[in-house]
Formats: sequence, structure tokens, C-alpha cells
Amino acid sequence: MALFPPSLRQLITLLERLPGIGPRSAQRLALYLLRRPTDEVEQLATALLEARHRVRLCERCFFLSEQALCEICQDPTRDSSLLCVVADPRDVVSLERLEQYRGLYHVLHGLISPAEGIQPEDLKIRELIERVRAAPVSEVILATPPTVEGDATALYIARLLKPMGIRTTRIAYGMPVGGELDYADAATLGYALSGRREI
Repeated sequence: MALFPPSLRQLITLLERLPGIGPRSAQRLALYLLRRPTDEVEQLATALLEARHRVRLCERCFFLSEQALCEICQDPTRDSSLLCVVADPRDVVSLERLEQYRGLYHVLHGLISPAEGIQPEDLKIRELIERVRAAPVSEVILATPPTVEGDATALYIARLLKPMGIRTTRIAYGMPVGGELDYADAATLGYALSGRREI
């Protein structure tokens, strides 16, 4: 990389900071961008700056929005009695892609992880409890990932909601459609067995 001009080295270094981008990918992206027309690179730079300045958190669910409330929270056709709790905005996008869930969301922006110094007060849990108290919610669906941190976060939230008498459920985990039992790990098989339902 020392052979590259200083400005190109700087670009490569900045690209390496992006998640999932290693030194070789950063170098490939930087060289690709140099070959693109100037107006295309300027459009990318403008879009990055515009998104950074305009996108903020929804005041109700903490998903991403350019307004006080996101499009989902503003949608009058959504079932406001259902609240799906997720760890990250990407989880909302994944669930929406299914086109099966028509309730609302609450984004925690992380998971409880004492090893990483992330405590419940660092997440949007207090706001979740206040939201459930203020609105008529019939069910809270905990859709955190099946990890130690995801399970700990779901359990913590469930304990807070229990005295409120609100139905609290956890999404099921288990075998993927078309998956073979031979290839499943013990944790996946365990979740599949415990989450079984009558047919």
C-alpha cells in the first residue's frame, strides 16, 4: 500500500473501517471508485452526506426515519396492539421482507452484553417499558437472535413485562426449511424440538 499516493492510502484506510471490509476489499473498492466517472463518485459522496445529516431515529420505535416518526409508525393499517422487539434496524428490514407481520416494532439498538460493557440502560429498554405502559399492547414479541446475549436480553425484558400482565412471546428457532438433520448443530436441533407445535 506504501506505493499508492497518500490520498488513495487515506481512502483505503477509511474503507477498511467499514464492517466486513478487509484490507484487500478496501483496496479493490478504492481502485474501483477511482475508475468511475467523477459525477458518479460525487453522487455517492453526496448521498453519504445527505443520509448522515437527514436520517435519525424514529421517536416512537427507534427505527430509521427522516421525520419524527418512521413510515411504519405512521401507517394506520398496522396493528398497534402487536409490538415486535428487535436488536437492530436491519432486523426490521428482514421481518418486513417476509410481508407476514403487520404490527409495530421497537428497536433496542443492541443486546445486553456485560463482556462488551453493554448494560440494559445502554439500550432502548426503558423506552419500551414506557411505551407498553402508555399504549394498549396485547402482545410483545421478542425477536432477538438465538445467542447468549439475545437470550439474556429477551429474558430481562420478559421479567420486566411479566408484572404488567402483557402476553410476551419469543420467536421460534430451529431447522431451516429444506435443512437436513445431519447438518444441524445441537443448539439448532434443541430449539427445533422445544419449539415444536401440533399439526
